Amino acid sequence: WYHDNLTRHAAEALLLSNGKDGSYLLRKSNEREDLYSLSVRGKDSVKHFHIEHTGTSFKFGFNEFPSLKELVMHFANQPLIGSETGTLIVLKHPYPRKVEEPSIYESVRVHTAMQTGRTESDLVPNAPSLGTKEGYLIKQGKIVKNWKMRWFTLHRNELKYFKDQTATEPIRALDLTECSAVQFDYSQERVNCFCLVFPLRTYYLCAKTGIEADEWIKILRWKL
Repeated sequence: WYHDNLTRHAAEALLLSNGKDGSYLLRKSNEREDLYSLSVRGKDSVKHFHIEHTGTSFKFGFNEFPSLKELVMHFANQPLIGSETGTLIVLKHPYPRKVEEPSIYESVRVHTAMQTGRTESDLVPNAPSLGTKEGYLIKQGKIVKNWKMRWFTLHRNELKYFKDQTATEPIRALDLTECSAVQFDYSQERVNCFCLVFPLRTYYLCAKTGIEADEWIKILRWKL
């Protein structure tokens, strides 16, 4: 979950797009060479905290760690951060680096770890690149089974489709938490098709190429 040269803006974009309450990552600070930044997502915002490298240790709030490895082990046990403004944040979900995609800092008042028995190996889930995607797909109609080109956008757990890329209001927004499966579909006469299975309807979509269809399936499955 260490992202070497990630900017503050990019960290916020990643955590807000893909993360959830308690997602966090470590990066180099944009301010000074001896500072790292811990970026943590709260409910709908990202807060940034300094970790200072003193030359012999890593200082975070009242805690000091002799090495980054020990700091990582400490964070495996869901630490609690309390800032000056009284906000309490539990660090639950490290945001992995290996993803196939003037600053305001609060100082730390409270920082402790709840022992859960987790270790460093528990910290690194797999994830594809940025959890957003958009592009044209051909969609089969619900009643009349004709095919029409539609502009699709994927953000967080919502897949929207629009009449075209210039439309401001979506025709429909699909909540992926209700979707039970995403898979290639070979029942249609068209190629590069896949389907999304919802309780009341299965949506049939086709991409221009097999690679593009595969990309959509991978990121949608990851969302599921």
